[in-house]
Amino acid sequence: MNALGRHILAEFHGCNATILNDVAKVERVMVDAALEAGAEVREVAFHKFSPQGVSGVVVISESHLAIHTWPELAYAAVDVFTCGERVDPWEACRFMVERFQASDVDATEVKRGQMKEPVAQKVS
Repeated sequence: MNALGRHILAEFHGCNATILNDVAKVERVMVDAALEAGAEVREVAFHKFSPQGVSGVVVISESHLAIHTWPELAYAAVDVFTCGERVDPWEACRFMVERFQASDVDATEVKRGQMKEPVAQKVS
């Protein structure tokens, strides 16, 4: 079977809570993770919640990176979805683990768009 993309679903535990609560730092780590993996960044959108927490997405030509943080729990939920063979989502994930100073990580890779047979269709 062929797959269109690879999607890493990661749970980061024991992170630096100060970093997880700083929207500028979280955005910088996410953008740098995309670049480190060789992705092409297209759009960036992040939001700081009150009293704490950050959510954001980095749209890349190859798909996206997303994060939701719970600084009070030193926890972040992270998605890295890449299409094609050029960008390795695990490189972005490893970069974020280091920068968020996660002490424990649970991560799973899901193949997205699995095709039993290549199908060509005309799009109107």
